[in-house]
Amino acid sequence: MSGNREKLLAEAVRLREDGRREEARQQLLALCEQFPQDPEVAYQTAWVHDTLGLEAEAVAHYVRAVEQPGLSADDRRGALLGLGSTYRILGRYPEAVTTLSDAAAEFPNDGALKTFLAMALYNTGRNHEAMEILLTLLATTSKDADISNYRPAIEHYAMDLDATM
Repeated sequence: MSGNREKLLAEAVRLREDGRREEARQQLLALCEQFPQDPEVAYQTAWVHDTLGLEAEAVAHYVRAVEQPGLSADDRRGALLGLGSTYRILGRYPEAVTTLSDAAAEFPNDGALKTFLAMALYNTGRNHEAMEILLTLLATTSKDADISNYRPAIEHYAMDLDATM
């Protein structure tokens, strides 16, 4: 990796974090020209496009980021979540479901991926699956005492909302 690449990438991330997103976008697009196969540059470029509301432009960068090796596990998870969420925002629901399903399988303990998957499933009319995911997530992660008291029932109904005890 080029030291210059690392410096410019870190600077672009700082610009984005400081709210100077358009400057970050310009710098990241220039880095994409220099390093077209770099998954980290692609991920950061996708992310800044998303923060600017330029979801359609973000997709190709997300795809480039996740289709090649080189991202840390955390960045890969973030890129898959970003791609799936962006597909959903763009109304590309089947692609969102596929991306988020695969990501949730790859990162089974990630509640955010499951939540976005549930939203995408809802958008495709797969409401039972969406509710199953959300109820299971609620039952297994909630710190609310009242929910914890009903965890067995919630988990039971998560499997089949039409069931009776």
